[in-house]
Amino acid sequence: MSAQRWDIRDSYTERTDHVITHPNPSAVSLSVRASALVFSDPKSQNLLSLIERIASSNATALIIGETGTGKELIARHIHSLSNRRNGPFQAINCGAFSETLVESELFGYEKGAFTGANTSKVGWFETANGGTLFLDEIGDLPQSTQVKLLRVLQEREVVRVGSRKPIPIDVRLIAATNVNLEEAVKAGRFREDLYYRIKVVPIELLPLRERRGDILPLVEHFLAVYRNKLNTSDHKLAPETTSLLMEYPWPGNIRELENVIHRAVLVSTSDTLYPKDLNLPKISFNRPEFTSDEDSGITAPLPSRVSYERQSALYKLENILEELFEQAPENLYELINGTTVSKAYEHSKNNQVHTAKLLGISRNILRARLKELNLIA
Repeated sequence: MSAQRWDIRDSYTERTDHVITHPNPSAVSLSVRASALVFSDPKSQNLLSLIERIASSNATALIIGETGTGKELIARHIHSLSNRRNGPFQAINCGAFSETLVESELFGYEKGAFTGANTSKVGWFETANGGTLFLDEIGDLPQSTQVKLLRVLQEREVVRVGSRKPIPIDVRLIAATNVNLEEAVKAGRFREDLYYRIKVVPIELLPLRERRGDILPLVEHFLAVYRNKLNTSDHKLAPETTSLLMEYPWPGNIRELENVIHRAVLVSTSDTLYPKDLNLPKISFNRPEFTSDEDSGITAPLPSRVSYERQSALYKLENILEELFEQAPENLYELINGTTVSKAYEHSKNNQVHTAKLLGISRNILRARLKELNLIA
């Protein structure tokens, strides 16, 4: 292929793309969250227009999108455009706490409320008073907490664990999820009344593969970030590198793109980035068909849905495991194995035959494991 260089700035010098960056990128370095967003693609510009229209209200918003698409950044941008911009912005991942801890984290607790409660503690709702509270992965909340959250949103007051005294709050709630809450409602895992209470303003954040006009501006942004961090020279893209960046389905979304650019800048031996520098996994395509985005003028191969969905799932699993390895909890293998079996059993509605088939093990092995987990007698 031609060794012709392609300077990414040549095509974007005249652009005035709206770039949103995380205020503390290092805080997301071990996660799969996005640290930057651009609104270059027409679909993203429509999203930005929606955000600007609803930001000034106090309406509860629900951001729906895959992991790594930038849900927290959208929430922060809504806050920055609102009348609450001078108040606090607090973000909490609902899946980061056990069922026994999540209520005390959200609503606070009084001294002596439970063993180890040696002092009173203010919850996240009180901490966000006068500002915005962002609840990420709200679908992970246990149902007992969902009931209390609904009451907080209706009454605009919280009651700390171990107390009977309500505390008035003035908080705008922005929730986010990467799961289908409608399906969770139908399956009985999420309260219907809470779902409609938080979905006053639904905001759908598309995956990166569906807004390809954002890819190259994001590449430009990350090249500049790591050029400054690593004190390297300007890097250009070979034409075949540009094509690969546009064709790849990005199952890990913006966070994956950032990691790829970071690595490419580190390992490149010249000021031109070639496909080998990206080290992207091979992707399979359907028939040699192409999809065209008339708004952005981009034409690229249509990746197999099965291919990128599987890659997306594997990418998420790898990042979850990486986070667990960083935390190094005790009995990690038992934790992972037990959680896998119990969730598969729950997913299969406690049907042992279906669970064994899903996990690819015999029913006898499954039954023995379920007994060890005290899920059956």
